[in-house]
Amino acid sequence: MKSLTQLENDLLAPSTALIEDMAKIQGDIILLGIGGKMGPSMGKLAVQAAQAAGVNKRIIGISRFSDPKAKAQLEANGVETISCDLLNDAELQALPDAPNVIYLAGNKFGTTGNESFTWAMNAYLPGRVAEKYKNSNIVAFSSGNVLPFVPVTSGGASEETAPDPLGEYAQSCLGRERIFEYFSKKNQTPMLIYRLNYAVDFRYGVVMEIAKSVRDGKAIDLRTENVNVIWQGDANEIAIRSLLHCETPAKILNVTGPEILSTRWLAHQFGLKFGKEPVFVNEPTGTALLNNASECHRIFGYPRVTIREIIDITATWMLQGGEEFGKATHFQERGGKF
Repeated sequence: MKSLTQLENDLLAPSTALIEDMAKIQGDIILLGIGGKMGPSMGKLAVQAAQAAGVNKRIIGISRFSDPKAKAQLEANGVETISCDLLNDAELQALPDAPNVIYLAGNKFGTTGNESFTWAMNAYLPGRVAEKYKNSNIVAFSSGNVLPFVPVTSGGASEETAPDPLGEYAQSCLGRERIFEYFSKKNQTPMLIYRLNYAVDFRYGVVMEIAKSVRDGKAIDLRTENVNVIWQGDANEIAIRSLLHCETPAKILNVTGPEILSTRWLAHQFGLKFGKEPVFVNEPTGTALLNNASECHRIFGYPRVTIREIIDITATWMLQGGEEFGKATHFQERGGKF
């Protein structure tokens, strides 16, 4: 088996399609809220793609950077960093301008009991950012949580499906979308609202959580028996390439893998890898938060990393003692409380 370092380097290499698109993206790229789960790898990927394309492009990562190590690692990989509390308007307005902005900032976990902060991050801040960067292309991250639970036989909710968010986190995510849509129309700002559902990596995500439950003999709740996933590297590539597909009014794009996966099937696959019999509780309800990402696949093609590869990668990572982020997705939450 490959070393963990080699495995990670292979999976982080930019695709030919991303390199070609990076050459077409005009100007520098700012990543607002780069300090989350996806931001650091996205920033590194953007730097690699720009270098491979032979273009001189600044990749600038903005975050509070409460962890100095994260800031240092980004800078070591060619990402320029600026420490900023985005909710501090003076600090936000002092940020440099750039023709391209990827908006990653937001709050999910800890919403219950701290709803006002979640609304400030997810619905107030987007308006301030949209005004600050009204002359930029903006790719704004959102969530499939804004959509309703749908039958697992439906093929998933498409971009045409009316939002029906459950709980304050999902409601605030819809607020974020509506605010960006408003400013896209008001200022004629090209935008793309990036509805992600769910990114996975060997360190975190739905697949790793299921694998960990199988390995540790913990029961897996089957009430939400089906799920969409996409490899984080593919999701990062799509986010960067989406800068070429911003529109006004804002374009909405569902982003996930092509399959409606069974959590039971995933668990059995890891059972074979680990020599363990999965443990299940509860009965399937027949509905789940599922996205139809066929428009995404039409524009960008199918993800490079397949679910079988994700399973193999995750099992290898865990068997070799790779680190975990320790940030659960709560993908089985059915009451909207995070």
